[in-house]
Amino acid sequence: MPTPIGDLVDPEPAQPPQAPAVESLAERIARQLSVGHEARRADVEIRAHFPLTRRAPLSGKPSQELYTLIGRAVATPDRCVRLVGVEAEGMMACPCAQEMVRTHSRERLVESGMDGALADRVLELVPLATHNQRGLGRLMVGTDRPLRAEDLVEIVETSMSSENYDLLKRPDELFVVEKAHRHARFVEDAVREMLYNVMGVYRDLPDDAYVHARQVNMETIHKHDVFAERGGTIGEIRAETRDGAPPGATTLVAWLATQLER
Repeated sequence: MPTPIGDLVDPEPAQPPQAPAVESLAERIARQLSVGHEARRADVEIRAHFPLTRRAPLSGKPSQELYTLIGRAVATPDRCVRLVGVEAEGMMACPCAQEMVRTHSRERLVESGMDGALADRVLELVPLATHNQRGLGRLMVGTDRPLRAEDLVEIVETSMSSENYDLLKRPDELFVVEKAHRHARFVEDAVREMLYNVMGVYRDLPDDAYVHARQVNMETIHKHDVFAERGGTIGEIRAETRDGAPPGATTLVAWLATQLER
């Protein structure tokens, strides 16, 4: 029998549009909070783990590495500002300890009778010991332009002494260790590299976009960790890259306030 009109099931309510990216979802939540709670400002940050397939550098063994995707949105009743970023781990090798090892090794080689020029040549060929750290890099970019998480991960990883892997065979371990020790970097070097790499990858970002880099190295010979961060508008970082002298840096708090007042 036909279903009586009164028993018809109400159609399902319309679903909200899907957020195509984590920063879009953060924006939608921030806007709803701002309106629903009549708040002057709502700040939302979403963190999500996502996998990328990686292959070990020599053996080619595949593995899935986990990274953290970050979407942040700050909303007022009239405007919303978004940032997107990632966190990625890598390997860091300390330049300071390596230079001390180099100096001491040269003295020992010369004392043993080796010519100074030959000792220098040997030290150029042989990777020199230093203490290692696991580094955690965070890169955030404030822009309305969609950015690929894979590109941001690559920027963070290549800014450290070496990328690291969950799965490595012995030849891969040798490759990673030698690479890291040939690219020894301080924590502030990793931050500087992240900012410069953003300039190289995203050449068309507008000057009023924002970039913020943060690096934490988990120490091995100290009982404390090492930390550095730097942020500024794309225009400020471009000028610093071009001229070599920092023209000043806009803080993230100041940039957000400027964007929200537009």
